[in-house]
Amino acid sequence: MPRLMDMGLDQLNSMLLEMANLSQRAVAASIEAYSRGRKEPEVKQMSDQLQALHRRVSDLSMEVIARYQPVASDLRFLKACMEISYGFFRYGRYALDITQVLDMFGDLKDCDRSDVVETAQKTQEMIRMSSEAFARRDVEMARRIPPMDDVIDRSYRENVRKTINGKGNLKCSMSAALILRYLERIADHASYIAESVEYIATGVEPTK
Repeated sequence: MPRLMDMGLDQLNSMLLEMANLSQRAVAASIEAYSRGRKEPEVKQMSDQLQALHRRVSDLSMEVIARYQPVASDLRFLKACMEISYGFFRYGRYALDITQVLDMFGDLKDCDRSDVVETAQKTQEMIRMSSEAFARRDVEMARRIPPMDDVIDRSYRENVRKTINGKGNLKCSMSAALILRYLERIADHASYIAESVEYIATGVEPTK
């Protein structure tokens, strides 16, 4: 006979899977907007949805803890849910920030966007893997994510160095630096989610 608590845990899992899908779409749409030089109003809508879902996950997690006083693996899952939910929410928030770069800098069609697009593709792979690792509770996949963060960090630092040295068009350099910073933060959250997946499976506390 299923426990009453299991209904809450299943609902949390479903909400997080919904957030995983939504956050992937939001980031993809924001990069598409940057690549094509046009706004994507749906990114704002998805970001708002992710924020609302994050609040629901946090509220339901606390309700389950207060009502059923879970222990062991159930408690680990609930604690991780709040961290993972925050990560998915931040994916959406940074996706929105990326689209707002167009508002700040206007037309960027004359800029070389290849470095940003290439870094974005690597970041999106981290997002996909973090979502899949959670859905499958795949610890091996989760462990492959944090080392990928180094590539994103390096791309961001190299672009900042170019901007400081005055190489290239200032408008192009600054807009790229902003977007790469947002991608770097997305990659960080992918690593945090990966650590939370491992925590669910093994009980090893994430290190930040």
